[in-house]
Amino acid sequence: MSSVSPIQIPSRLPLLLTHEGVLLPGSTMRTSVDSARNLQLVRSRLLKGTSLQSTILGVIPNTPDPASDAQDLPPLHRIGTAALAVQVVGSNWPKPHYTLLITGLCRFQIVQVLKEKPYPIAEVEQLDRLEEFPNTCKMREELGELSEQFYKYAVQLVEMLDMSVPAVAKLRRLLDSLPREALPDILTSIIRTSNKEKLQILDAVSLEERFKMTIPLLVRQIEGLKLLQKTRKPKQDDDKRVIAIRPIRRITHIPGTLEDEDEDEDNDDIVMLEKKIRTSSMPEQAHKVCVKEIKRLKKMPQSMPEYALTRNYLELMVELPWNKSTTDRLDIRAARILLDNDHYAMEKLKKRVLEYLAVRQLKNNLKGPILCFVGPPGVGKTSVGRSVAKTLGREFHRIALGGVCDQSDIRGHRRTYVGSMPGRIINGLKTVGVNNPVFLLDEVDKLGKSLQGDPAAALLEVLDPEQNHNFTDHYLNVAFDLSQVLFIATANTTATIPAALLDRMEIIQVPGYTQEEKIEIAHRHLIPKQLEQHGLTPQQIQIPQVTTLDIITRYTREAGVRSLDRKLGAICRAVAVKVAEVQPKEAKLERSDVAEREVCREHILEDEKPESISDTADLALPPEMPILIDFHALKDILGPPMYEMEVSQRLSQPGVAIGLAWTPLGGEIMFVEASRMDGEGQLTLTGQLGDVMKESAHLAISWLRSNAKKYQLTNAFGSFDLLDNTDIHLHFPAGAVTKDGPSAGVTIVTCLASLFSGRLVRSDVAMTGEITLRGLVLPVGGIKDKVLAAHRAGLKQVIIPRRNEKDLEGVPGNVRQDLSFVTASCLDEQPEGAHPHPHRSALFHTAGTTKDIFNTNMK
Repeated sequence: MSSVSPIQIPSRLPLLLTHEGVLLPGSTMRTSVDSARNLQLVRSRLLKGTSLQSTILGVIPNTPDPASDAQDLPPLHRIGTAALAVQVVGSNWPKPHYTLLITGLCRFQIVQVLKEKPYPIAEVEQLDRLEEFPNTCKMREELGELSEQFYKYAVQLVEMLDMSVPAVAKLRRLLDSLPREALPDILTSIIRTSNKEKLQILDAVSLEERFKMTIPLLVRQIEGLKLLQKTRKPKQDDDKRVIAIRPIRRITHIPGTLEDEDEDEDNDDIVMLEKKIRTSSMPEQAHKVCVKEIKRLKKMPQSMPEYALTRNYLELMVELPWNKSTTDRLDIRAARILLDNDHYAMEKLKKRVLEYLAVRQLKNNLKGPILCFVGPPGVGKTSVGRSVAKTLGREFHRIALGGVCDQSDIRGHRRTYVGSMPGRIINGLKTVGVNNPVFLLDEVDKLGKSLQGDPAAALLEVLDPEQNHNFTDHYLNVAFDLSQVLFIATANTTATIPAALLDRMEIIQVPGYTQEEKIEIAHRHLIPKQLEQHGLTPQQIQIPQVTTLDIITRYTREAGVRSLDRKLGAICRAVAVKVAEVQPKEAKLERSDVAEREVCREHILEDEKPESISDTADLALPPEMPILIDFHALKDILGPPMYEMEVSQRLSQPGVAIGLAWTPLGGEIMFVEASRMDGEGQLTLTGQLGDVMKESAHLAISWLRSNAKKYQLTNAFGSFDLLDNTDIHLHFPAGAVTKDGPSAGVTIVTCLASLFSGRLVRSDVAMTGEITLRGLVLPVGGIKDKVLAAHRAGLKQVIIPRRNEKDLEGVPGNVRQDLSFVTASCLDEQPEGAHPHPHRSALFHTAGTTKDIFNTNMK
């Protein structure tokens, strides 16, 4: 029989320098290529080469990192492994690199480096025999007892593993089919060994030496497995299940390592998770889903991305409060006291909360109401929600909806997406840990809309009492009962809330505060809070109610109390500076010599000079405490007043009237100015007016033109055609603010009538109301906020549409006493109790008197 010639590798090989591990003949390894030399080698040989020989590389283990790209070639290890490049994968992120899958063929020795750039090429000498059909019997005879001993340890190691695992069974078959001389290299690459030990095996050119060095490694592995089996015998069945899902490269590593401990902890966590699922009180449908998912989790390798996702899902399902709730405090008397202590005024809101408590006493399973507090900023909408939760004895959770434009924020992401998570509703329930908290949906009027969906539409299911008992979050994919949750939404206006969402909520208006209410709030809540925050006491600072009124009227102009709170904070900071300056002087005085002060006191008494005593007291004692804040102190601390009463100055000539406007920030007074000039009969409107307000101006001028003769209104030329050779300019000051709405119609008519009659409008009268072309005065909204704005401005009389008279019931009693109200349903009707006048209408009279809105003196 003719002998088979061995396979020869090329005598010249390109060298691939690796630092990630040691490649042994017969093993496979993935290595990253990112250095300049290695990148050039891959591009030139592997990507452009076409022959089989171009895919054979010389792999040299390199201790220094080749990514450093040093100019000189680093020292090369003497022995390397000829390898076949099986796969090349490239990527440009985060920087250009390749990943190679290489299989070791045989050892070689570097004879001479022929070229260093662009990549090293060396002349090599093959050290191992490569035969296509090796003579196994002959090799066994040559190795003798050493080979049998190695084979015995290898079989013992493999049989200690679970033979039901396909990878382990395959390894067992390989021990019989592979040539014995290949086994040391293959097993060394499989078991847990260090790179230093692998390098020693690579340098062992002699086969006998290689066997001798590998046998201790196998023995060490076997002893580790025996020790593990002794310590983990009660869990033997669980261990086999875990081993069954490990890849072959992890089956044979040394037991007892940190990696094993992590897996044990994970298994314990899964057992605990399964126990929590069994003992949880979740509904039957949710329990079935959890049981199904835990079974999938047990069969799933931990390296799979879905493993972490499924585990997180199960942990969330266990943590949700399916049947856990708090017991409501149903003492109505105590609840009323608590609400009154936390918030001043807000009677309508407190009444609604007490009604809920009363019905809750009569019926235990009452569904939670869905309230919406609508009012300007700073009136306490958010804080009253927290007080409601404290009154009921429930957990409180706030969800800020301002700027939210993705419906997944409400209903969660589906678990098919990477990084999926539950929505804010389910996440809030997990945070509070009960299924009947108070949820505050803050700024519900500022929800956005985008390509990711409409969150306002997603809230329809949440805020519908007939549907939210079966709310389904996309992440959970099972129903959750929200019927016991008390939802409270807050908004500045209902104009931007979709009609369908608005229909599901009970609207409770929270108007602005009157001056008297602000004074009470300041002295009950704001001033004590600011004193505590700044470390002051009432013995150090006093703010009288007169000073508080000055701050409210001259330094703030708002519906709420936020600006007032900031001004009080500025006062406390200024006083804190004074107090801090005094304290070092007091400390220095206490440390001074007592004897010297006694001598000084005796000297003063002997001379009998009271003025000297006074002078000494001025020098030694701190300023008088408490520091009283008056108007002069306000001027020093806050500066000159920001708002002065300029109403009478603005109405010092005809063609100016005061209107009332509603904004999301509360009511405001609004001046309307008119001027006429020679022209072609044009009407000019300025002040950033909307279309509705422009139409109101055209309606006003049309009504006045049609009734000019009746009310003796003429232009500058004495003509009853008001636009004959006359241009009219209407301006609404604060031109940077956009204005719109129909409620300025009455004000525009009064302003133009003042202009053409030459009479001044009374400076203490404000008005609001929509007009028609026939002179009817129609009702408008926001009456309470508008009346409060007139009261804040110091006005005495307000004209409103007659059909808005019912809205005055919501105005505080002290405000109604300070103001007089005139109601009108038509521009040209005569008010009840007024004396007839041939050229005056109801608009130009006050109720029950013959005094008109215009002053009798002509300008």
